[in-house]
Amino acid sequence: MTAVATPLTLEINQHLFDAVCESVPKALMMCGVKAKCVGVSRVPAKQEGEITCLIGVHGSVSGFVAVNSSRRLALHMVEGLVGDKFEDLTPQVVDGAGEVTNIIVGGVKAALAGTDWSFSQITVPSVVVGDGYQVAYASGNEVLDVIFECQNEDAIFANDRTLHVTLSLLKL
Repeated sequence: MTAVATPLTLEINQHLFDAVCESVPKALMMCGVKAKCVGVSRVPAKQEGEITCLIGVHGSVSGFVAVNSSRRLALHMVEGLVGDKFEDLTPQVVDGAGEVTNIIVGGVKAALAGTDWSFSQITVPSVVVGDGYQVAYASGNEVLDVIFECQNEDAIFANDRTLHVTLSLLKL
């Protein structure tokens, strides 16, 4: 008997996926960082980054968008955004990470306008700094975790090049 390979079908929300894949590279280009989508899941993986920015969204849907990165990647993105060099986290870097998330979510908002997943309002970014925490995602929400690899010549470890953008949305 021969084994037959069958393609794995991952049922994801195409509107949400396209919105994230369109928004993130454009947002990171403002930081001088190239990013490409390298994975997607309906179940968020444990994210190893030390910086997680959360923005609530409201309109036809309610929920939040989380952007998770390593400390090194956050520094790299913010340095590109503001044009300064930082040795470690500062209040300006934390604010900058929130602003990068704000730009990403603004792009997602624009891409979803006119769809069933549109939202009209976003909250001010909240930034969680540190490790050893997990974000809980409510069951019943549409969850999409999109993983990007970001160009960073100084990064040795894959985690220092990986950005997770996770949407957790509930249609109202």
